[in-house]
Amino acid sequence: MNAFQRNESKETLFTFISAGDDPPKGDFPLQKKSPKLCGSNYPLSIAFIVVNEFCERFSYYGMRAVLTLYFLSFFHWDENLSTAVYHAFSALCYFTPVIGAIMADSWLGKYKTIIYLSIVYVVGHLIKSVGAIPSLGNQAVHVVLSMVGLFLIALGTGGIKPCVSAFGGDQFEEEHTSERSKFFSIFYLSINAGSLISTFVTPVLRGDVKCFGEDCYALAFGVPAALMVLALVVFIAGSGLYRKTPPQGNVLLEVCKCIGFALKNRLKNRSPEIPKRDHWLDWASEKYSKQLIGEVKMVTRVLFLFIPLPMFWALFDQQSLNSHSFVLQFLNPLLILVFIPIFDFGLYPLINMCKLNFTPIRKMATGMILAGLAFGLAAIIEVKINVSKAQGIPQKYFLSMGFYFLPQNPAEYSKLILNGEQQSLHFTLQHQGLTLAFNYTVKEKSVYSLIVFEAEGSLSSRLVSVGVKCKYSINSMAVMLQWGNRLINSFAQLQCLSDCSQMVSGGAVETWKSEDIKANNVHMAWQLPQYLLISAGEVMFSITGLAFSYSQSPASMKSVLQAGWLLTVAVGNTFVLIVAEAAPMAQWAEFVLFTVLLFAVCIIFSIMGYFYVSVDPEDLEEKEEKRETSSRGNMIGLVTQKTKL
Repeated sequence: MNAFQRNESKETLFTFISAGDDPPKGDFPLQKKSPKLCGSNYPLSIAFIVVNEFCERFSYYGMRAVLTLYFLSFFHWDENLSTAVYHAFSALCYFTPVIGAIMADSWLGKYKTIIYLSIVYVVGHLIKSVGAIPSLGNQAVHVVLSMVGLFLIALGTGGIKPCVSAFGGDQFEEEHTSERSKFFSIFYLSINAGSLISTFVTPVLRGDVKCFGEDCYALAFGVPAALMVLALVVFIAGSGLYRKTPPQGNVLLEVCKCIGFALKNRLKNRSPEIPKRDHWLDWASEKYSKQLIGEVKMVTRVLFLFIPLPMFWALFDQQSLNSHSFVLQFLNPLLILVFIPIFDFGLYPLINMCKLNFTPIRKMATGMILAGLAFGLAAIIEVKINVSKAQGIPQKYFLSMGFYFLPQNPAEYSKLILNGEQQSLHFTLQHQGLTLAFNYTVKEKSVYSLIVFEAEGSLSSRLVSVGVKCKYSINSMAVMLQWGNRLINSFAQLQCLSDCSQMVSGGAVETWKSEDIKANNVHMAWQLPQYLLISAGEVMFSITGLAFSYSQSPASMKSVLQAGWLLTVAVGNTFVLIVAEAAPMAQWAEFVLFTVLLFAVCIIFSIMGYFYVSVDPEDLEEKEEKRETSSRGNMIGLVTQKTKL
């Protein structure tokens, strides 16, 4: 009997069943049991899945670690465009899981979907690596190849994301729910291990290895491509051990039809004389089976519970947006690796010994609270930094002047014109009672930086040629004057013009005063408690949510609900970008805003979770099987009576 449609004709069913026949076994074939790991209840097949996930995450995060720098230095894009493309790519990676989930549950099954989309993933990496070869075509070719590669990578990594985790959960027998829950912790641990190692290795490959006369981005992208090939090989190697659940037809389409029919039928029967039904989806019972209606109820209840969750990811995304220290970015995945075993083998068993009912929803709510506390602390530290800047910390100011020598006289600027191919310029500067007079010879079609600094009570200067030749046949020179208390600091603050087109657009003479980043006496170690809290919150929220979305989904829609969970990440990241662009505000105010929003959402989620009743998908299937067996028994009796007559 099809799990989605009710049989309309019982006469047809009677003709195929005799008194001696056994009832059908259903649509799911018997699954073989995989060998166990070291005598435990963990199937050997999950080892291949975990290694596959490690290699895939190494591939993804390794490529992403140098992506923004690649845009800036290889394409020479500005920071705004580079950041926008980077975040657009990251968001796309969390929207494409819907495509993979539909393919897995409705068409190919999880195993084939993972293989086919992994091939797409590898092709994307290869195209991306080829696009990073400087000698291959012009910049337009590089940009096109890179964008095509990134699109295929987003399709591949997002498409397999809901399938791999759900496929790993499928390897466990139903009686091993505890082991399955711990599997998701191991799975998450492999994700962060891959992220941790690749984030360190890939930038080293880019910077320390030279190819084609510059930083080797082709190698930096090629190594992640090789890791993705390895991930695919490892996954295929475990094929003989996997328990593979076949797809159940166009599940998502049937779900949508069921929901649509229920709403349409409910609107048609609004008369008070018509008896009410327990649930609005029960209005689909005239056309669809009770099993399908029960499964749709499960999915819609979980998706409704997911509505507040993007706010956690919105807050979590602020961590990556605002952390500019490599050490701190390295710290989060490292803490995850430390916290997972501590929580699984220490904290959670201790809570169970205390007879506390620490349900998955309560774990997720606790994770949200920890994340909120982390950003509340971040807001306090940010305020402290601002106060320390304003009180008693010496401030360094830099007077920057750009002299642009042009062949024509702009109306709005004064001008200085070279009288030959080279000319000696005389400057006199005064600063806090000190006077500096100096002469420097400059040449046309060159760019210079003039460094002015204070040393041993007197002013000194250096003229540095930045070695950039103008593309235009004009007399041009740029001079940057910088005040600083040390030469090394002046060089750190240097702003060089790298193209004559920037000079032409700037005018003949520009002067401006720029303030150096003010020093503060707040040590970077004060950010450590924030990372401890946010990492602990991530373990309690993300791993629990991953396992919860699997356990509360019917067998035919495991990947779909995993994709729904991943969509909360995409929505949260998108929300952050919208807020940052629409209403820019001070850093501490942004932290406070998101902290308040997360605490409010946590309260809403806790109330929703209080009324949520967990349902075991297996119980739903067993009830449906008993109902079908009972109905078949009645039909067999009818056939027997007819034979006797």
